[in-house]
Amino acid sequence: MPKKETSKSFLLRLDASTMAKVEAWAVQEFRSVNGQLQWMIAESLRRHGRMRDADVPDSKPDSDDSGDRKE
Repeated sequence: MPKKETSKSFLLRLDASTMAKVEAWAVQEFRSVNGQLQWMIAESLRRHGRMRDADVPDSKPDSDDSGDRKE
């Protein structure tokens, strides 16, 4: 029996400057770029009341709940 897929793949195009910033942020957070993008989307959904914490698989708790990091 085929295994049920829990995630969906899609193509995302980013300009070079945005991609560089996402890559740098991912390195600072010890995540892959894919993991960072998943976290950013889930965090945005939570902040805007579109998703509860329990709905997000493998969410990493942050020491700083504000999420506003200065570069």
